[in-house]
Amino acid sequence: MGHLLVVESWVGAMSTLLPRAIREAGHRFTFLTRNLHHYLGRGSGDGVHPLLTADNVITAETNDPDLLLPQVQRLHEVLRFDGVITSCDYYLGTVARLAAHLGLPGARPQAVEYACRKDLARQRMQAAGLSGPGFAITEDWPGAEAAARTLGFPLVIKPVDLCAGMFVRLVADRTELREAFDALDAFPVNARGQQRSPQVLLEEVLVGPEVSVETVTVDGTTTVLGVTDKSLAGEPWFVETGHMFPAALDAATVTAVCDTGLAALAAVGFDRGVAHTELRLTAAGPRVVEINPRPAGNQITELVRRATGVDLPMVYAQLALGEQPDITVTDTGVRSAAISFLLPPRAGTVAGIDGAATLAAAPDVVDWAVKPAGHRTGDAVSNNTYLGHVMTVDTTGLGARVRAEELVGGLSVRYADEMAGALA
Repeated sequence: MGHLLVVESWVGAMSTLLPRAIREAGHRFTFLTRNLHHYLGRGSGDGVHPLLTADNVITAETNDPDLLLPQVQRLHEVLRFDGVITSCDYYLGTVARLAAHLGLPGARPQAVEYACRKDLARQRMQAAGLSGPGFAITEDWPGAEAAARTLGFPLVIKPVDLCAGMFVRLVADRTELREAFDALDAFPVNARGQQRSPQVLLEEVLVGPEVSVETVTVDGTTTVLGVTDKSLAGEPWFVETGHMFPAALDAATVTAVCDTGLAALAAVGFDRGVAHTELRLTAAGPRVVEINPRPAGNQITELVRRATGVDLPMVYAQLALGEQPDITVTDTGVRSAAISFLLPPRAGTVAGIDGAATLAAAPDVVDWAVKPAGHRTGDAVSNNTYLGHVMTVDTTGLGARVRAEELVGGLSVRYADEMAGALA
């Protein structure tokens, strides 16, 4: 039985999927966090909070790697860890450094840094000769304005160190660029209390459907499990509204996408772990959007598991422990699996979400959830604003996406201010 040190966690599906995978693989874990309150009240579907399955829950300043390394070293001398892991983007670099410091399995810290930072990834891919959008990196408004004149509008502005599509925006002119730049500049600290980089990435717009490549890398050899397709909400934001695995693509396109994804991982030197690389299918061929050196979010790993039998959170944990995971694809009977998300029509307090009874009765629905009454939501400007989801499977080969989207389309959101107005 291996002992994993889990440093922080995401608070979405992976916060449950990773602890579950660790247990089912026959291992145990200690959880390390700087702020336990960040996780309280976020239970799993079976009512058991994932942190209740930890051997230990320890508080430490996880936002200061230089201070954290000797603290974890002392913990390691007592508790004896066999691996270090996280499901949160903001701690991937810290975990890579911890693993290297303790002599435990893991990806090279520099490779993780290259992959996580959008600006560094762009530079590495360009140096490796991968075709991609024109881009510029700047950290002040005069630099952004000058770069925009060189690149030309429209373009995409991105923070280099945020996730879930936060503050990623399509801008059509100088006015929109200034608005987006100022909004990002006013967000100097991320949701985990970490000081953000002032650098901003500007890119030419990649036009075409978005997909992702799901891979497992062991000692520098990468295996592709398949390609996921994505659906996006309307501009100017890049909010994901759903996914289907495997993507409905012809064989030649799948090959081109996989080859490009593998080249991107090689460009950053990624040598061990699970990765989720996003691309656009442009008229000139697949082009990389970003590299994520961890399992996909938005329950894509569940879509992969249902279609292939490969449990990526479990594979992720096994790799962190130095094990050789079994990534053999099996015939599960599922030809495709899809998830569709309910976005808030606007900001406000939810009074209720109608139509959920249909989900509970549908035989092809394998998972669903909606936010309760009283939930406060903002506008749909990132993947953090979902009000619910529906996951479906298809065994006929017709595709699960249409069904998932149909069921989400049958949900309707009521707001508290509407109810108050009706009673006035």
